[in-house]
Amino acid sequence: MSARRRLGTLLAALAAFTAAAVPTASAGMTAHPAPRVPHTAVLDGARLQQTKIRVDRGDPQLRGAVLALKARADRWLGQGPWTVVDKPRPAPGGDVHDYLSQAPYWWPSQPPTSDNPWGCPYVQRDGERNPEVDSGTDRQDVEKTFDSSYDLSLAWYYTGDKRYAQKAGQILRTWFLDPSTRMNPNLNHAQFIPCKYDGRAIGIIDFSQSYTSVLDAIAILDSGAPGWTRTDRTRMKKWNTDFLNWLTTSDFGGQEAAATNNHGTFYDMQLAGLAYATGDKELARRAVLDARSKRIVPQIEADGSQPQELARTRSWHYSTFTLVAYSRLAAIGRHVGVNLWAYQGPDGQSLFKAVDYLLPAATAAVPWPHPELEFHRYAATDVVHAAADAGDPRAQRAVRSLEAPPGGDLWALRPAAEQLDSIAG
Repeated sequence: MSARRRLGTLLAALAAFTAAAVPTASAGMTAHPAPRVPHTAVLDGARLQQTKIRVDRGDPQLRGAVLALKARADRWLGQGPWTVVDKPRPAPGGDVHDYLSQAPYWWPSQPPTSDNPWGCPYVQRDGERNPEVDSGTDRQDVEKTFDSSYDLSLAWYYTGDKRYAQKAGQILRTWFLDPSTRMNPNLNHAQFIPCKYDGRAIGIIDFSQSYTSVLDAIAILDSGAPGWTRTDRTRMKKWNTDFLNWLTTSDFGGQEAAATNNHGTFYDMQLAGLAYATGDKELARRAVLDARSKRIVPQIEADGSQPQELARTRSWHYSTFTLVAYSRLAAIGRHVGVNLWAYQGPDGQSLFKAVDYLLPAATAAVPWPHPELEFHRYAATDVVHAAADAGDPRAQRAVRSLEAPPGGDLWALRPAAEQLDSIAG
């Protein structure tokens, strides 16, 4: 047999072996293109890619989480889109495109009358949510916009179902981009108090507590989602750039940046996320670095307690809530070369200690010893996951004893802390 014939025989045998060993799509398997790495601000895009590969290979450890994510996304398919122009009356400035929300813990002190339709003056009742804030403003609609776009974009990324991407795109375009329905990139009228303030700086937290999830949703769609165009991407970057400019130049933005409690921490996290998403990595890096002495040192005690949050009527909620901001800020820091988890203040203050302070109650070892109007153990689940992933051995041991939040623990699919016990209505 000639050398050429021997080579041909060998090649034919190799082809036959390969065909027998590797099932094809026609044999009942679906071919999956290699997933792209999303340029996310908080989530780790490379980790998402590796998880996507595991999902495509049918990893049984992820099956339950994928089903839970799909169930959440499926519920959004029949809802929305939402828009700021749908509220029954415009913000105090008169522009229906301006976002409007009402201070949640302020209540009328008088029965409404024709001369005093709001029941003014309003008085504060900390931790008690006034139900009227959920009607007549944009607060609930913006939360639905944020949550749905995040769930839907993740569901598309992991399943490839174009319905999820198309719905996410419709929701984002309606709220942020379409001229007739878009929101102006400012929060001049957030958390207004009737008969008192047309808007307040602390209303910025309406966005800062969860808008970075939208930044990640956009990045996921940018990785090749059907129906999400280059024009959409460009216009969203312009909106985010304008919003970042408002945050850094407005009086309200300056006040919130100066806040010494969780508001200031969430402001820093939003600033860093927007800066990173719009290409200003130096601003993002500076925000993370500054948080060490500006936030961690004065806010966290050597034993890990957070005195300002423990003084609240919802001390458990706010202790976990602030750590959501810190853990997400630390995730952004990872992208710009800052390990916020490793930082220790002059008295030993650290994010690890703040999470460890929660572990006895988070694992049900002991009751939470501070005031709390409505204790939910699962509120700490994500921040414990985050600390465990960052190398905290106590958190790593605690993970198996955590309580799953309603709808299931989705950490494996979206490893970035969320506020799991929302009190936003």
